[in-house]
Amino acid sequence: MFYIVGLLVLALGLTLNTKAGLGVSPIISVSYSVSQIFSLNFGNTTLFLYCVFVVVELILHSVQGRNHPENKNRKLIFVMDLLQIPLSLIFTRFLNLFGSVLPAFPDDPTGFDQYFPQRLLILILAIVCTGIGAAMSLSMRIVPNPGDGIVQAIADGIHKNVGFTKNCFDLLNITITITLGLLLAGHLVGVGIGTVLAVIGVGRVIALYHYLTHEKVAKLTGMAKNV
Repeated sequence: MFYIVGLLVLALGLTLNTKAGLGVSPIISVSYSVSQIFSLNFGNTTLFLYCVFVVVELILHSVQGRNHPENKNRKLIFVMDLLQIPLSLIFTRFLNLFGSVLPAFPDDPTGFDQYFPQRLLILILAIVCTGIGAAMSLSMRIVPNPGDGIVQAIADGIHKNVGFTKNCFDLLNITITITLGLLLAGHLVGVGIGTVLAVIGVGRVIALYHYLTHEKVAKLTGMAKNV
C-alpha cells in the first residue's frame, strides 16, 4: 500500500508539473514535448518512452550478465525489468486520470504574467509531490519506475554513482527536448524555469524525506520482509 500511494503521489506531482506551464521535469520532458507537438495523449507517449527505457535496461543487463556470469541474480533482474512494463501501463493511466481532472492555466500569452504566482505555487507543489512520491516508491524496493530503473542500469554499466548518472541522464533528456522543440515546433516546448527547479528541487525533497522518515521506512520494510 505504501508503494502504491507513492506511485499515486509521484503521478500527481508529474501531472502538476505539466499543468504549471513553466517547464516539466527532465525525465518526462521528451514524452511531454512529443505529446504537445503532435497533439498526442501524454500518458500514452510516456508509456512508449518507458517501454523504450525497459528495452535499454534489458540490453544493458544482458551485457552485464555476459560479463559477469557468476552473478546468480540475473533471472531476478530480468523479471524485475519486465515487470516495469505493466507498472508503466498502470502508472501512465494515473497520469491520464490526474491530467483529465486537474485544470490547466489559460494558454493566452497575455495572461501569463497574471497567473505567474499561481503557476509558481503549483510548480513548488509539483516538485514536493514528485520528490515524496519517488522516495516512497523507491524505499519499498519493489519494482522501480522505468525512469529510475534505467538510471540505475546505466550507472551499473559505466561504474559511476547514481547521482552523477542521474544528472547526465537529465541533461540528455533536456537536450533531446530542446532539439525536438526547436526543429519541429520552432520554439522550446516543455523546458523552462520549472525544469531547472525540478532538477534541483526533487533531489533535495527526496533527501529531506529520507532524513525525516528513515527509521519509520526501515521499520515498514522490516515488517514487510517478515510477512
